[in-house]
Amino acid sequence: MPTFSKISCSIILVLSVLAFASCSGGGKGKSQTKSLSTKVKKGEFKIYVAATGELKAKNSEEIKGPSGMRSAQIWQATISDMVPEGTVLKAGDYVATLDRTELETKLKEAQTEIDKTQTQLEQAKIDTAIELRGIRDDLVNLKFSMEEKRLQVEQSKYEPRMVIQQAEIDLEKSLRDFKQLEKRYELTQTKTKAKISEILATLSQVELRRQRLVDLSNQFVVKAPKDGMVIYARSWNGKVGPGSQISTWDPVVAELPDLSTMISKTYVNEVDISKVQKGQNVKIKVDAFPDRNYTGQVITVANVGEQLQGYDAKVFEVTVQLSEVDSILRPAMTTSNEVLTYIFNDVLYVPLEAIQSDSISFVFKKKDGKIVKQEVITGETNDNEVIIEHGLNEGEDVLLIIPDDPELLPIQLIDKKIKDDLRKKLEAEKKKRQDEALKRMKEVKEEYQPKNDGGGGGMIIFG
Repeated sequence: MPTFSKISCSIILVLSVLAFASCSGGGKGKSQTKSLSTKVKKGEFKIYVAATGELKAKNSEEIKGPSGMRSAQIWQATISDMVPEGTVLKAGDYVATLDRTELETKLKEAQTEIDKTQTQLEQAKIDTAIELRGIRDDLVNLKFSMEEKRLQVEQSKYEPRMVIQQAEIDLEKSLRDFKQLEKRYELTQTKTKAKISEILATLSQVELRRQRLVDLSNQFVVKAPKDGMVIYARSWNGKVGPGSQISTWDPVVAELPDLSTMISKTYVNEVDISKVQKGQNVKIKVDAFPDRNYTGQVITVANVGEQLQGYDAKVFEVTVQLSEVDSILRPAMTTSNEVLTYIFNDVLYVPLEAIQSDSISFVFKKKDGKIVKQEVITGETNDNEVIIEHGLNEGEDVLLIIPDDPELLPIQLIDKKIKDDLRKKLEAEKKKRQDEALKRMKEVKEEYQPKNDGGGGGMIIFG
């Protein structure tokens, strides 16, 4: 019995200790939770729109494949070999080789047609020579026959009149046959010349077509038109490279970018595009060199959105021109862009977590050692904070979490007339900012238009 009592006492003691520890820990956690607050700050408030982009050269020269493929009825050609992307070349250096299989087939067909036409030409010459020779022999024979008829006429002058007339008729008939044969000889020559000329013209056309194919074959080895660094071109189905096909409608194999002026081509979500306008300043970071910072300016904003793979909503193409020149920057590098859409000076702001919403916007703030609900009128926001237009003062403590029993807390509302007047004031200020943005936008030159954009560049889209 004493042993059982000792065990029971020990168990009760352990449970008591655990319970005390649990209560102490819970109280501490609750105290910590209630202490998650921050002070209302006042000062400069910057609004950014963040977007990922890709570097491109603002200007570049296209390296194109053969220009005569369409006339040769070659609609596509495969790139069988190509220098690595990023290779620095001099003008005239080798860039790529295109597969000549289809071209060689057409060359063989052209050569076969040439051989066939040349055979037709030789046959026509032989046939013509035989035919003309036969006619010439007939002319010689008729000439001898005419001489005989003429002698007969002379010999029959002492014969009866009927015999003389018959001899004269025979001579006249022989003369007529000779003239007809001469005319036939001339017509045969004319016909033969026309036939041979036709064959020669066909032969010339086929030889010209073959020569064009030979010249085209030389263009299947693509050379650099100028000095520069090779960057693979991009088509609708991805990057062009070895194994890719180029078409007669888009024969671009690669590009030689001008690295002295770079742009970042980015896409902004349709929710944020109303904030982005031409002329706005941009902070740029290149993912490959995170320790380096660059600046830029928005130079185009697409008017029409597009649905791109990897984006949940429609996006608008935005082009940012870098202000700095850096030799380490290369096309296709990924950039992180922060478009500075506006700077508010000397305003109150709190973290977004502090704002609660019901039918009104409010915060939980500390007042005289107690927590109360305070209605607020909010303004613009950035990724982390929101401007407080009315309802709070600098230095006041606001909670970042919902306290216990929030429905029991008293609420301090803003007078309706103050809210109405403030909303009118905010609308006027917004209109003024839009007018300033429009003026700034007009000062940006139309220097660049994306090749594959969904719309023209740069018109303001107000939300």
